[in-house]
Amino acid sequence: MTASVAAARRNPYLTDRRLLVEPSILSADFTRLGEECRAAMDAGGDALHVDVMDGHFVPNLSMGPALCEAAHRAVPDAFLDVHLMCTDPGKWVEPFAKAGAGHIQFHVEAVPRPAALVERIRALGMTAGVVLNPDTPASACVDAIPLVDTVMLMSVHPGYSGQRFIEGVLRKVPELRAAMRPGQRLMIDGGVSPETAPACRAAGIDVLMSASAVFGAPDYAAAIAALRG
Repeated sequence: MTASVAAARRNPYLTDRRLLVEPSILSADFTRLGEECRAAMDAGGDALHVDVMDGHFVPNLSMGPALCEAAHRAVPDAFLDVHLMCTDPGKWVEPFAKAGAGHIQFHVEAVPRPAALVERIRALGMTAGVVLNPDTPASACVDAIPLVDTVMLMSVHPGYSGQRFIEGVLRKVPELRAAMRPGQRLMIDGGVSPETAPACRAAGIDVLMSASAVFGAPDYAAAIAALRG
């Protein structure tokens, strides 16, 4: 996939101002990945979230570019948001661009001065986002915010799906919003469910990532509707 194709695909962060729900394929049935991706999008998902773990930055290994490419082949119209939980995210920008990613997110803990990385992401036709772990203060990414399109709060300690939601991270929202432009999107990832989503929406989050609450539900459309409120 070329950068021009990635750039041409509809980017919901730039084109849609409503609250977005983004199913995370970390909890999908990988034996039926294509069917699962299509079902999540047909059920009302706005994009698909791809969690990439390197076994170093976080204590787990997960999807690589080949799996991202498989998801792209299965649902070429879906926007793919790749979350790089990696010590060296720059190593993976081009492979995931070629695999079909439309958006790349990296952690401020791994890249405290991200200008060069954001420039590389944009040069490949993608948008960029910065992520904060639960224990990282909002102030850590203030310098990065003017460079990116999205900011994401981790509401669990990254590495595994199905963890308990850490509601205290929502206290970072006012400081982040004060530093963000009106068009930038504020996301949350980890433990987001129909039970925790109302607090996220009330705090001002406008993109909800959810893995097990969608792919573990008997009715994907009902789960996504409940998250959206």
